[in-house]
Amino acid sequence: MTSPLKIVVAEDSELQRLYLCSLINGLGFEPIEAEDGRAALDLIQKTGAQILISDLEMPHLDGIGLTKAVRHLDLDYYVHVIMVTGADEVEVRDEALKAGADDFITKGSSTAMLKARLRTATRLIAHASELAERTRVLKETNERIQEDLRAAAAAQRQLLPNLHEDIMGFSVASAFVPSSIVSGDMFGCFELEDGNMGFYAVDVSGHGVHASLLSVAIGHLITPEYFQSQAFAMDGTPDPAALIDALNKRFSASDNDDYFTMFCGVVDTSTGRMSYCQAGYPSPFYVTDKGSAEPVGDGGFPVGLIGAASYENNVHDVDIGGALVICSDAASEAENTAHEPFGNERVRKVAATIASARADEIPEKMVFALSDWRSGKPLEDDLTIFALKRRTTHDTHNHR
Repeated sequence: MTSPLKIVVAEDSELQRLYLCSLINGLGFEPIEAEDGRAALDLIQKTGAQILISDLEMPHLDGIGLTKAVRHLDLDYYVHVIMVTGADEVEVRDEALKAGADDFITKGSSTAMLKARLRTATRLIAHASELAERTRVLKETNERIQEDLRAAAAAQRQLLPNLHEDIMGFSVASAFVPSSIVSGDMFGCFELEDGNMGFYAVDVSGHGVHASLLSVAIGHLITPEYFQSQAFAMDGTPDPAALIDALNKRFSASDNDDYFTMFCGVVDTSTGRMSYCQAGYPSPFYVTDKGSAEPVGDGGFPVGLIGAASYENNVHDVDIGGALVICSDAASEAENTAHEPFGNERVRKVAATIASARADEIPEKMVFALSDWRSGKPLEDDLTIFALKRRTTHDTHNHR
């Protein structure tokens, strides 16, 4: 059985207070007597009463002062305030409304009038309780979703390689900074047959769960075996454009508007010759051992937009001591507090420092530079930084 609503009755006249409490009790509510405003304020906090009927003039704390004090309480529920005034006290009512009063009854009102006012208050309280319950359910649901997203993000990060190692004569390092809990970036680097090394970086359009699901699908698909089977011609020559073409046909066949940009390459680790294909991904910077840095590639078409799109191969030699620094567009597009983008030139300058540093230092340098540029504010897009620095000529004959 539901307990009756509690109503604090603030009235310094004992006779009037008893009269109101008798009426309230007869209407099925639980009256709580308060001889003045100060006592009423204390009782509201102690009893959890959601309705206050207050006289205007009382010692210690009058009705308007009591209403103001109630509105300043840190309660997790709303208190409906009904002020008892004289019939001609229009200015006082205006002042009471400004203080936070909800309704009025005149002194000596009939039981029917009081019943009508309490019925209105009850409906409002019921509505507020329903909204509070909905808010609670939504909050709990949101917390579960956030927990699931954090679990999904942890699983997604496990798919991303933690590249801080030497692969076939190259020092390889990476850094990944998601803009939200889950990300639309994916990248990889691995040994292939015949002394070749393959690598790729992908940036899915959009943000959030949808983009992350597509990036995870791409990460599951592009295994070393898949890369080997798709990125070489029948005669064994590198053909990374064929890999991107296969992905384009696969993903453009879907009914949605998903697409992604990509840069992928095959490096002959014995000669340093890199065959690459660019599909809308920002141009990486090739850095010589002397510290000069120039962009590699000139654009290309994103993957998954048009099935008939064509892609082409290009080549670039990576000399001993030379390096390739790949950054997603979050680097160049990151804005400072004055809404000025970091820009390709600043990215190039940071990338160029790889000539006099280890490869594993560059991703963190870029992250630090961007964080400083944004005064510590989180990035608005997912950031991937991927660096490859050629140390030696890889011996394909002794490699296993």
